[in-house]
Amino acid sequence: MLLQAAKMIGAGLATIGLAGAGVGIGTVFGALVLGTSRNPSLKDELFKMAILGFALTEAIALFSLMMAFLILFAI
Repeated sequence: MLLQAAKMIGAGLATIGLAGAGVGIGTVFGALVLGTSRNPSLKDELFKMAILGFALTEAIALFSLMMAFLILFAI
């Protein structure tokens, strides 16, 4: 019983990274809008960098989710 409660608490704490990923994605696209408004001629280059930033930030979220599932189902 105590182990099950510890697993639930651990998995819940592991998902905190998902909130950080949401903030990171918002920051990436906010910077894209700001950069495009400052220099519209760099729109294509900024968009490529924004997509790369999105992918890396989303990878962190997926790692966080994976750790939560490992805590719940593998231990």
